[in-house]
Amino acid sequence: MRRTLPLLGTCAAILLGWQLTACTGRQDATVEVVAIGAPESAFKTAGQLSTGAQLLIGATAEGLVTLDEQAQVVPGVADRWIVTDDGLSYIFRLRDGTWPDGSTMTAESARAALRSAINGLQGTVLARDLADISDIRVMTGRVIELRLVHPRPELLMLLAQPELGLLQRGKGGGPMRMKRDKNVAILSLLDPEELGLPAVANWQDQIRELHLRALPASAALARYNRGEASAVLGGRIEQFPLVDAAGLSRGAIQLDPVTGLFGLAVVHDDGFLADPANREAIAMAIDRQGMIAALGLGGWTATNRIVASGIEDDPGGAPERWSTMNIAERQAMAAARVARWRAGKADPVRLRLAMPQGPGADILFARLAADLGKAGLVAVRVGENDAADLRMVDAVARYPRIGWFLSQLSCTGQRGLCSAEADDLAQQADAAPDPATRASLLVRAEAKLTEANVFIPFGPPIRWSLVRGDTTGFVPNRLGYHPLMPLALRPK
Repeated sequence: MRRTLPLLGTCAAILLGWQLTACTGRQDATVEVVAIGAPESAFKTAGQLSTGAQLLIGATAEGLVTLDEQAQVVPGVADRWIVTDDGLSYIFRLRDGTWPDGSTMTAESARAALRSAINGLQGTVLARDLADISDIRVMTGRVIELRLVHPRPELLMLLAQPELGLLQRGKGGGPMRMKRDKNVAILSLLDPEELGLPAVANWQDQIRELHLRALPASAALARYNRGEASAVLGGRIEQFPLVDAAGLSRGAIQLDPVTGLFGLAVVHDDGFLADPANREAIAMAIDRQGMIAALGLGGWTATNRIVASGIEDDPGGAPERWSTMNIAERQAMAAARVARWRAGKADPVRLRLAMPQGPGADILFARLAADLGKAGLVAVRVGENDAADLRMVDAVARYPRIGWFLSQLSCTGQRGLCSAEADDLAQQADAAPDPATRASLLVRAEAKLTEANVFIPFGPPIRWSLVRGDTTGFVPNRLGYHPLMPLALRPK
């Protein structure tokens, strides 16, 4: 068996640090965090979760494991775990604690809570990622085992997602307790002893109450500009120009080094889009670097690969396409394909692009429309939920492995066109007997998706936050997820 060392969780590790270091610096009684979103979005826990809802669930309902401020997996309800050498069994030992209703936290109750959380994800991509869990067994009073059909190296990262927080009678076990005041979540850290952890002297002197609210981007930035918020979280490309418009310093911006999907999904294969070569022409015509340069955003690397380069299991077998051609040559080739398809047809090729609202999206569409126009295509903007030919996808990878990308663009992912051949190769990779075979199958699966031209990648998603210099517990990370508990500690 392969065994992890006993690890301190986010809460325990931070508490130990506070026992060793006296508190100094700003001693505000409260800290305010604003998540970009509709005012009530933080409290809507069904369906696709907003940034605020993810933060709120993650703060009040730990899973078996959880994520720290660096997006590393640390103990949650389970204080340690074992993974068997074949990767088919994960055994978790629960900490000694109670649920919010005072009942003992047992393996049986944790299993029921985990099953309920997984069942609540039915129909989502995350549910498909967890589909290899074949059984959840109670081994002893405080030990449960997850059995898998196929090895899933990313399982711990999946179990740490906020959606897998464990609830007992609708309430989670912390590490924070919430009261709601209209659209503001008032959060306080639980005493360590309530979490089954060692007592900490002068605990109340070391923590702050945290207020979480969700606001539209312009209102969130205004609140930050007035000094009323310590952090604004959940920024995306469509709101990015608002930072300059609000007169805020670029030095306050924290960019997360995320990976994921950012580009256009092809919605159907009618008319011009029926031919993969025509879909490729759209991808060829886009000047990715120019698109991002128009937003004034540095440090972003364009790609026309579906899978992000450099992720954990990327064998590097898929090169960038059209690497020997400059953008003018690519646009000329795309225009030639469009012209051949249009021969004898009076009407131009119109493509409806579904995109979100916001000044960043306005700039993005203007650049896309100009690039596609050079290929003889007419871009028409529609709402992000309207009928479309191409739909913008902007999703951060929950785990940085090839399987996430293939799952997102699979036929069950329902983002648009897909490749049954790529799906079949991905399924064969899941069942592959050795790493070399798996890697080969994954390369072939990506190649099939690329040939089908069902997704037009731009590069990695853009996620940003505004954070004051004296704010504790914020670290840019690969998931773009920033738990609230570390933010509630007083500065040292």
